[in-house]
Amino acid sequence: MESAKKSHLADVRAALANNDVRGVHGTVNALHPADIALLLESLPVPERDAVWPLIDDDIEGEILVELNDEVRQGLLETMDVAAVVAAMRDMELDDLADVVADLPATMSERVIAALPAQDRERLRSVLAYDEDSAGGIMDPDVISVRSDVTLEVVMRYLRRAGEMPDGTPAVLIVDRDHRFVGMLYLTRLVTQDPEARVADVMDATAQPIPAHWSAGSVAQEFKSHDLLLAAVVDDDGRLIGQITADDVMSVIQEQADHDFLGMAGLDEEDDIFAPIVTSARRRAIWLGINLATAFLAAAVVALFKPALEKIVILAVLMPVVASMGGIAGSQTLTLMIRGMALGRVQDSNARWLLIKEVSVGLLNGLGWAIIVAFVTLLFFGTWQVAFIIAAALIVSLLAAALAGFSIPLLLRRLRIDPALAGTVILTTVTDVVGFAAFLGLATLYLL
Repeated sequence: MESAKKSHLADVRAALANNDVRGVHGTVNALHPADIALLLESLPVPERDAVWPLIDDDIEGEILVELNDEVRQGLLETMDVAAVVAAMRDMELDDLADVVADLPATMSERVIAALPAQDRERLRSVLAYDEDSAGGIMDPDVISVRSDVTLEVVMRYLRRAGEMPDGTPAVLIVDRDHRFVGMLYLTRLVTQDPEARVADVMDATAQPIPAHWSAGSVAQEFKSHDLLLAAVVDDDGRLIGQITADDVMSVIQEQADHDFLGMAGLDEEDDIFAPIVTSARRRAIWLGINLATAFLAAAVVALFKPALEKIVILAVLMPVVASMGGIAGSQTLTLMIRGMALGRVQDSNARWLLIKEVSVGLLNGLGWAIIVAFVTLLFFGTWQVAFIIAAALIVSLLAAALAGFSIPLLLRRLRIDPALAGTVILTTVTDVVGFAAFLGLATLYLL
């Protein structure tokens, strides 16, 4: 599979180099829309702009849905309003909401105005919610029936509708006020007596998801309860949409990309082939922040310049303390960010977790302090320095545990993404504390 995708990319680039328009058209349009999206994301911008006009109009909408935000935005800017409206005409409403949210206001209004009245209202109901909430990722196109009808009535209704939303394993059940009351699985619908009432065979234990829930909470709910489908309700319990396992898979992938790239200060929606100046500007922000924190650590070291000048061995051993603190802190930070994302870290258990992480830091600090002191004594033959680096290591690992625990919680309270900013702050804390502890103790006892 992977080799085939590589081959498609090589074939398209070769055809472009030879100005073989027909070859590009044939290769690209023979692929699945998701594979075409991956192909476009893998092309430099000039080649991507050359391929896009060669794609068949009837699959442009499916491809736009699969693209990351920046690549999609770049392609939309090359299209006129009529072409955008045509490409989005047959999109699923939840997919359409993702694309419309990124359009300029004038263009988005044209797209919405081209929809049937009922679809316009449904789309606006999705756009009213944050894109990273249950309401923002739900599909408002649902099939619902009342619980007081028979299965035969439901079957006739479904046959008359002609189709169901993709990936729907059940029909949602509502009461007279359109409040969600349960779920009728299609397996029960086709295997039970047609004269049976829906109320007698539906799953009344199925719990709906409030529209204001975060996408991460939705993903955790699906994972914890092995869900394939969930109803989405407003504050009054009225059914407004549904979320399927496919929707949640996209959320999980986006979260994984966000956490992975966020550790380096990058955005998962960035175009890997963005212009050089654009990419340099984005990375410069975090490089500048990191440089500022590095100067802060350097300033701490400079405070102990007399000790470094008199005892050169301190400069040799100084990175050991900071490095050990950085690794220990990163371990705690990673566990905290993951625990918060999965809903495992709450106010009610945070104190217990703090005690646990500090205890782990103390135990590791004591154990590695003995080892580092022994190695220092063995190589440099000075028990005073061995004692100082051992004490500094204990302090550093304790501070790392405290920082790794508290930084994500503090950033969350400030509405800053811990995955994006946590590593930079942690590195600063562990460097400053490590250098200050080691050089401070050396100044105190050796000078």
